[in-house]
Amino acid sequence: MDGKTVRICDVETIAHIKGKLISVSYEQRRRDGEQQSRKREIYDNGNSAVILPYDSSRKTVLLARQLRLPIFLQDGIERTVEACAGKLDGETAERRIMKEMQEELGYKVSKVQRLFELYVSPAAIMEKIVFFTCAYSPANKVSDGGGLKEEGEDIDVVETTLEEAAAMIATGEIVDAKTVVLIQYLSNRTQDATSG
Repeated sequence: MDGKTVRICDVETIAHIKGKLISVSYEQRRRDGEQQSRKREIYDNGNSAVILPYDSSRKTVLLARQLRLPIFLQDGIERTVEACAGKLDGETAERRIMKEMQEELGYKVSKVQRLFELYVSPAAIMEKIVFFTCAYSPANKVSDGGGLKEEGEDIDVVETTLEEAAAMIATGEIVDAKTVVLIQYLSNRTQDATSG
């Protein structure tokens, strides 16, 4: 895949277990016209979807608390709070996120609202994330959630108010970028709806 100013010279797979770590050699024509050769390592662990369910009558959201090994290795935190998410694995983002919500949170919904797509760390990670929200209520609860044991998931479901979730960002309890984006987006949207 070559572009107008970029030419890929070589792609080498360094590791391929769950995701794929590749080394890419490329040439890039700079804005000043000079050609430069570069090499980068890129991690491709697949595209994903994330959702923040919102109950407008109770002003609550559903979150998941679970082990994230990179956060544990960096900060020693054993269980972090984040929005429900999952890899697409060849499915549409809508279908996948509804399955993840039922598996992880224990809530079954028939409709989700697609918000936008973002790259969270585009300098080194290839993953593109599709962001969603949806309406939910206690009537949508079909199980206790917790994730799939065969996938190593061990998830606590956290129901809290949107305001408390925003406070969890300020205190450092929520440190996951995709979750911060969703909480801030939904907070802004609900404030606009009440003030307008």
